Amino acid sequence: MALPTFSGTSQYLTDPGLEASVRCALALERPLLVKGEPGTGKTLLATAIAEAVGTPDALIHWPVKSTTKAQDGLYVYDTVARLYDARFGDSDRKAGRERGDPNDIRRYIKLGPLGRSFLESTSERRSVLLIDEVDKADLEFPNDLLHELDRMRFVISETGDEIVASARPIVVITSNNEKELPDAFLRRCVFHFIEFPDRTRMKSIVRVHHPDVDDSLVDQAIQAFYGVREAPRLRKRPSTSELIDWIAVLAREDIAPDRLRRDLPFLGVLLKKEQDLEAWMSDPRRGRA
Repeated sequence: MALPTFSGTSQYLTDPGLEASVRCALALERPLLVKGEPGTGKTLLATAIAEAVGTPDALIHWPVKSTTKAQDGLYVYDTVARLYDARFGDSDRKAGRERGDPNDIRRYIKLGPLGRSFLESTSERRSVLLIDEVDKADLEFPNDLLHELDRMRFVISETGDEIVASARPIVVITSNNEKELPDAFLRRCVFHFIEFPDRTRMKSIVRVHHPDVDDSLVDQAIQAFYGVREAPRLRKRPSTSELIDWIAVLAREDIAPDRLRRDLPFLGVLLKKEQDLEAWMSDPRRGRA
């Protein structure tokens, strides 16, 4: 049987390697782990996959924080709201404000993004779960996460209700390489590293967002952009999204392409740290951008 098809979308350009990784993840029903520097399109990939498989409204975004636990993705029991209703519910109802019945625990159970992806995935309509920046959480989180994904079911202990997935959601996991991920986690994922686009590919990406901008301005802006990225001692190199924003400003302000050979207006769109601005201003190649 042929692998599922995926070739990007009109707004998300791909390459053969990324397309192959996505197709493998879809065929094996395994999470797709995507790494790459910020601005290479890791997060937007999940949106593109959801659009490609015909369920753009079934995308569920789970942004990971340093305090995130796998349990948070399943469900949350809002004990504070229940205690509030138990204490003030009668007075609120007399004043015409609707409050929940504190005896009905199910009113205070809220499914998390992982739990919703289990509930909403069917054989005809698979949800797409984006677990964004998994490396921000502690070292136990990735393995706990895959344990829940393997089981595809969980019990809400407060009510005894069991949530069972009828089909596996499509799972995209992004990482910025802030910390090493466990080997057991890596073994159970399909992995892809998104390289930063070269100049030719970058122009194709820019053209998706700015189809009507003058070609000479796009070419000169891209040349200047890579000149900035290659400057030494930068702590945060500008990304694709910042280039797209910069070109939008240049076009709106009607900046002549030749000006970018002499100086770079609106540099704060590209460089976001004071140290990086200082490093660029002291770079002897600055005048040759």
